Amino acid sequence: MDFLLTEDQTAFQDAARAFAQNEMAPHAAKWDAEHIFPEDTLRAAAELGFAGIYVRDDVGGSGLTRLDAAVIFEELAAACPSTAAYISIHNMASWMIDRFGNDEQRHKFLPKLCTMEHFASYCLTEPGAGSDAASLKTKAERDGDHYVLNGEKAFISGGGRSDVYVVMCRTGEPGPKGISTLVVPAGTPGLSFGKQEEKMGWHSQPTSAVIFENCRVPVENRLGEEGEGFKIAMMGLDGGRLNIGACSLGGARAAMEAALEYTGMRKQFNAPLNSFQGLQFKIADMATELEAARLLLHKAAWTLDRKDPDATRLCAMAKRLATDTGFAVTNEALQLHGGYGYIREYPIERILRDLRVHQILEGTNEIMRLIISRKMIAG
Repeated sequence: MDFLLTEDQTAFQDAARAFAQNEMAPHAAKWDAEHIFPEDTLRAAAELGFAGIYVRDDVGGSGLTRLDAAVIFEELAAACPSTAAYISIHNMASWMIDRFGNDEQRHKFLPKLCTMEHFASYCLTEPGAGSDAASLKTKAERDGDHYVLNGEKAFISGGGRSDVYVVMCRTGEPGPKGISTLVVPAGTPGLSFGKQEEKMGWHSQPTSAVIFENCRVPVENRLGEEGEGFKIAMMGLDGGRLNIGACSLGGARAAMEAALEYTGMRKQFNAPLNSFQGLQFKIADMATELEAARLLLHKAAWTLDRKDPDATRLCAMAKRLATDTGFAVTNEALQLHGGYGYIREYPIERILRDLRVHQILEGTNEIMRLIISRKMIAG
């Protein structure tokens, strides 16, 4: 085993870190406070290849690996977890079109997605179908060469702003085998949106319900065959879970580094805070837990790149550990800042708010435990 990044991966890491620190970090607090979706910055990230990281290069993608992506997302999230997470969701939706779309679909949608001239959203969750995603009720009925789509999706990142919505809907029997995937462009008659959600964190990306009322979508916009939608959605989530885990690691690493700087400068009882052994032990544990989570995340990405049959279990493990660890480390970093960690002059409280949702989305961490245990019990 070789735990070192390759020369190319180090270059990706350096490019992502420089972009994050120069183009994202100086503005992250303003984006959060004023709920700004930073379209120009996102498109600048796309110029570096970060909008189609593992999309094939014939349509403008970077053609990189899931491990490459994990390295990139950790660096982007160290500056702004919310914006990095949106880039992850955009990449997930784009990959689904690249992986399951035909050549016509790929060349129709992906060139503009890879430049972020167009933005993409992933639409699975519904008001009554969260963890039990296979029970979704958004329905698409065939009418000639179109589907008539009716239903509602909830908590959709990019809702109301994205140009392309990758939608899981019911075209057949109850359960996972009756689900298909349609690509719905913005502006399609019958497509509308709910109010922008007032969220605890993730303020730099819009979030709303996506509503379909007799929305006519061409059959040619279906990815794969009827009944393959749930499989497509779950395969998208394997990679999405890795990315959101990497975003947790990046945010938590930034929080830990801020705590190291703060405890070195702040004095109490005539000594720097980091001279006290109790705080030194906390810092040691924070660093150790982040390193362990990163190792598991990189292993899971490595297995997904190799299409290992155990990849789904490892992706669930990595997502669970990285998001729980990321939040815990950031919470500890806030504690080490004392009262200053709780005010917006310092970035810790923003990172904490942004990372909390990572334990819920892309499958809750309780669902991750179910995936892991079922795989193990089944042998």
